[in-house]
Amino acid sequence: MSKKQKRGTNCCVIVFILWCALVSGIHAQDFGFGFDEDAGENAPKPAVSVKVGGEIAAEFTGYVHDFSSKEEAKAASLGDMVSGALNFSASGANVDAFIGLNLSAASIGGLAALTENPAATPLILDEVFLRVYFGPVNVEAGYRKLGWGKADSFGPLDIINPLDYTDLTNISDIQAVKIARPMVHITWNAGGFSKLEGVFIPNFTGHRFAREGPWAPAQYSTMTEVIEAEVLNRLSPMMALIPPQYASAIQDMYTRSVAGFSPEFPGTSALEYFQTGLRFTTTVGPADIGAQYFYGSLFRPDVIFPVDTFVEDLIKKNLPLFTSPSPDLSNLYAGDTALLYKIKYNRYHQLGIDYAQVLFGLNVRAECAIHLTEDLRGDDGSVRNPFIGWSLGFDRDLFWGINANVQCNETIRLFNGKVGDNPLLDCEADTNVTSTRITMQLSKKFLRDELETRAIVIWDIEDAGCYIIPSVMWTIKDVTAELSAGVFAGKESGELGQYWENSFVRLGLKYSF
Repeated sequence: MSKKQKRGTNCCVIVFILWCALVSGIHAQDFGFGFDEDAGENAPKPAVSVKVGGEIAAEFTGYVHDFSSKEEAKAASLGDMVSGALNFSASGANVDAFIGLNLSAASIGGLAALTENPAATPLILDEVFLRVYFGPVNVEAGYRKLGWGKADSFGPLDIINPLDYTDLTNISDIQAVKIARPMVHITWNAGGFSKLEGVFIPNFTGHRFAREGPWAPAQYSTMTEVIEAEVLNRLSPMMALIPPQYASAIQDMYTRSVAGFSPEFPGTSALEYFQTGLRFTTTVGPADIGAQYFYGSLFRPDVIFPVDTFVEDLIKKNLPLFTSPSPDLSNLYAGDTALLYKIKYNRYHQLGIDYAQVLFGLNVRAECAIHLTEDLRGDDGSVRNPFIGWSLGFDRDLFWGINANVQCNETIRLFNGKVGDNPLLDCEADTNVTSTRITMQLSKKFLRDELETRAIVIWDIEDAGCYIIPSVMWTIKDVTAELSAGVFAGKESGELGQYWENSFVRLGLKYSF
């Protein structure tokens, strides 16, 4: 049985077991053996509440670049077209259980893969957890999406779950792009307005990026070319140590070794990558405030290439061969390719505070945090410098029934003067000391709130990148029809501008139940 078939079978088994458990919870009181009926009539019966919900959507997505010519239009695809979600929840006297499933043909390679392999199933576990109540203390365990902080869009304190960047068409849906993680989450409701939370995550997963295709980031897809060019550039001044008849041989040898270079990310499933945090929130007068501490790993990996060390090692270990009376080129030392690169997730401590209050008719939200990495002096190129992250946002109803929601997020690198100028030796070289993103959403409803128009703008200030998402949604009872688009603009080297060819138009119909 293939891995895809096993995954599909496992998902089906999970759904079947859960459904049987829910059904048995509903009907368990209807069955008995007959000899304890009197006791059963007088004994209190536990209340069980079972709910099933979800959504089914049919969507057609067309990328603008796929229709730039007749030939490309004929070969264009409109996406996987069908997706959905299925949620089961059950509540007892002091326990809640929840399982959420995403249904997407993309999980098995598209609708074509499902046609070729009917045994596969496009089910993905989204969230699965239990919540047990012990008076004022709640204990949750399972795969969970947890939100910390008060910002509306990816504030600096919302650091529990990594994000899925393999498809940016739904980047504005925070809950959809979060990746559930296994965790134990304990909450103590200390009074009516105060709460203390603790979380423990036994391992780590970074942000998810596409390795190939239109959503693969340029930083990854061009990595090999950048390394090869830089190493050959470093080899040039050292060629004076090599006899001319051997210079081309060693250069060709190294070019061949780099040509197949494909960096692998480190495994992070062990307990050494554990993460933990503590958060306290309360209300003081008209303000909601919070403070938190978190220890974990940064979600974005850093790549270091000790190219100078490698080149010097390559030259020095070949010098005895070059100076021998009868050199044998088959004995050329090729070096240890493991020295070429080092991909790592930096560990850090975070101390943060947040604040929310209604001021002058504005619902104001603010967050600020300092992130302390292992490079407290800022001179270690393999580790990110400590940095500060902050966000400030508000929402308000404007004229003509328009609602505005604006948020600014920024990170500021500390000890920037100690950052090197070679990106292969310092992971922060050639990057801006600040990274500022403004997210703005304008919306207005018509026809008794059945018709809604919305425009989302994401703007990266430093690299002038922009992502505009206009949409129109018409909801009649449980059915929603939506027409939306996405337009990327900015520098091709920027985080958003690099996807300028991925502008799209989407037409969808969704039923929620």
